[in-house]
Amino acid sequence: MGSSDQIGTLTDAAAPAIVGHWIGGRQVDAAGERSAEVFNPASGELARRVPLGGAVEVDAAVRAAAEAFPAWAATPPLRRARVMFRFKDLVERHSAELAALITSEHGKVFTDAEGEVTRGLEVVEFACGIPQLLKGEFSEQVGPGIDLYSVRQPLGVCVGITPFNFPVMVPMWMFPMAIACGNTFVLKPSERDPSASLMLARLLKEAGLPDGVFNVVQGDREAVDALLGHPQVAAVSFVGSTPIARHIHDTAAANGKRVQALGGAKNHMVVMPDADLDQAVDALIGAAYGSAGERCMAISVAVAVGEVADALVDRLAQRVPQIRVADGMDPAAEMGPLVTRAHCDKVRNYVDAGVAEGATLVVDGRDLVVPGREGGFFLGGCLFDHVRPGMRIHSEEIFGPVLCVVRAADFEEALALVNGHEYGNGCAIFTRDGDAAREFANRVQVGMVGVNVPIPVPMAFHSFGGWKASLFGDHHMHGPEGVRFYTRNKAVTQRWPKGIRAGASFVMPTLG
Repeated sequence: MGSSDQIGTLTDAAAPAIVGHWIGGRQVDAAGERSAEVFNPASGELARRVPLGGAVEVDAAVRAAAEAFPAWAATPPLRRARVMFRFKDLVERHSAELAALITSEHGKVFTDAEGEVTRGLEVVEFACGIPQLLKGEFSEQVGPGIDLYSVRQPLGVCVGITPFNFPVMVPMWMFPMAIACGNTFVLKPSERDPSASLMLARLLKEAGLPDGVFNVVQGDREAVDALLGHPQVAAVSFVGSTPIARHIHDTAAANGKRVQALGGAKNHMVVMPDADLDQAVDALIGAAYGSAGERCMAISVAVAVGEVADALVDRLAQRVPQIRVADGMDPAAEMGPLVTRAHCDKVRNYVDAGVAEGATLVVDGRDLVVPGREGGFFLGGCLFDHVRPGMRIHSEEIFGPVLCVVRAADFEEALALVNGHEYGNGCAIFTRDGDAAREFANRVQVGMVGVNVPIPVPMAFHSFGGWKASLFGDHHMHGPEGVRFYTRNKAVTQRWPKGIRAGASFVMPTLG
């Protein structure tokens, strides 16, 4: 594999730049011939090519990480934190560049991309406190002359497999915590928007991270399966769809690895009759159609309770067509394109299916054309009413700008509808009634709950994760759960000899 100093900026439309791997502290070219195309979603034009690594690249990255692990694990946590502090400063200084890179490959509007970088930085800030977070416990005199203490130690080589919808934030949920805890890391980003991963690698190197501690392997399932089966990989983190999350979890666990795999979602927002309707509509517009619905925490189902349903649908029907859909770099844009033409077609097919199943398509965005961007992967906001459980548009994750309204007679029916879904990632309730909100938060079988908050993503010092088919594994991401996932507990029971004063003991130590 040869080296390169280019991140992948496009210099010739006829010869798209190559986005390489990052192994052992430098960018390397692909050893194989497989590659994928990276498009600008707003124009539909080919922008870059990304190599699809396999066993060769995976082995090189894991070996580099394994070789770097002993020295990095022995580095004092305070020094590891200082690298994170410098990395945080560099990301802040380059945040606009990172956001523009996200928009150019993912399509989300620039301000949303800036918000993604900011939320990722919050986890870096949390990781900077690792000296405090790694403090263990100590018990004196658990037996005669015997003390007991516990420590948390790193695992080894950790792997992150991340989705296309947050090419900066989701990797930052993983590698800052893993690295601060003393592990080394191999990132396998989405091949749809791979360039941000290389920029993060360069900023980590500039921050003083030793070579080999952070590596990037570009690729598809071949690279993923090689990582899951590699004997030197200790732990795997994943965010993506439920079928792949289940495969990641089962395969990694069968190979003896610790694994956390966050899967799909179908997030409901219950709108009670006493809700502030203006607030609820504003919340639904942003939560359902922001980032073109390509968020695992997007609200894709509004549960209208009682007599609020007609008024809610009427107001949404007026607002959805007014969403300004444009190139994500357009300052006036409120919603950009979808990530690829194939995904745009998939979402369009879901809308077709909803119509065929008998739901009422109140707002149809399938024929949207953005002037000057006719080749882009655009789909206007779509709104369904009279959606019923069992319809595909309610049971399956669409991951696009499609909001379904389901009508419920009362609170109990609404709660049962949310709890009856296979996914349990996020949900919300909008109400002025504190008792209803408290009852909902207590009884709903979902991992993250918002009360008059439509997208209840926890702050970095708490942990992120769902229930049921939205999570495979025992640990949520970042926050205290992140520290526990990327470390293992060791208990040390010690006694210092007293010379001839102490004889042999053949019993378990007790307090007696």
